[in-house]
Amino acid sequence: MAVNPNIIGIVSDEFTNPNTVRMLNEVTRQINARGYLTLLLNVDSRESYQSTLRNAAALPLAGLVFLTSLFDDELSAVADALPEVPTVHLSQSRDSRANTVIAEGFDAGAEMGLLLLSQGHQRFGFMHSQENDVPVQQMAGFVSSLEAEHKALTVELSAGANDRERAYQAMMAYLKKTRAAERINALFCESDVLAFGALQAVRDFGQGSHVAVVGFDDVDEARASTWHLTSWAQRRDLWVTEALNRLLENKTDETDAWQQGELQVRHSHHGKYVPGEMSQCGCAIRH
Repeated sequence: MAVNPNIIGIVSDEFTNPNTVRMLNEVTRQINARGYLTLLLNVDSRESYQSTLRNAAALPLAGLVFLTSLFDDELSAVADALPEVPTVHLSQSRDSRANTVIAEGFDAGAEMGLLLLSQGHQRFGFMHSQENDVPVQQMAGFVSSLEAEHKALTVELSAGANDRERAYQAMMAYLKKTRAAERINALFCESDVLAFGALQAVRDFGQGSHVAVVGFDDVDEARASTWHLTSWAQRRDLWVTEALNRLLENKTDETDAWQQGELQVRHSHHGKYVPGEMSQCGCAIRH
């Protein structure tokens, strides 16, 4: 007797990133609400990825949801081990064939640029998690809003990974090698994790340095008094609904309503001491 596929696999390579954890919580909640079971596939190498897929072939899988992109040929490995199992990505994918559901970020970048411009900042930077041949859409929108006001993106930093410590090191190296008069006074980070590292570097560097820092993802920690990080809040619930509709019902929302998001304005975009409410909090940029 044929077994009705009732398991959805979730593929990821790390569960320390706060954005990954929030996405995992939302994915499992919605999968369970649809009456499916969740199979967590935690992989950290090409070998473990291929082995895990082969082991999963014995299970009644209804689909695979990727929370991250692992390899350029990751979908070829799925086709070999699980030829009848559909896939969807809740992340950018290294494979051009991937069915991706991710907010493109251009409008978010543009709004963040307008906010930083409104504070009177003059020199702007962007921090990437990885160096890319094609700029991420957050940066493209950011640059667009700057150019509309005859400003330019003067510095691009790369952490080399979506990692707080790597972002800290990249920002600290920049502060040490750049003359005070030439430093940026506003930095847009590709993720909140990078922003936390950059903020900590500004605080530890001291020497009267002031850099406004903003992020993207609006993870729970962004609201903590340690950071009061201004960030872009994505609608993870709408993303996941769209992804599961595509995976299980082969249905796509052509209106792209799931691309919604909202700017969460706190304190980190000021870049210097502001009297009043800010004096009562523990913003990392307050010396």
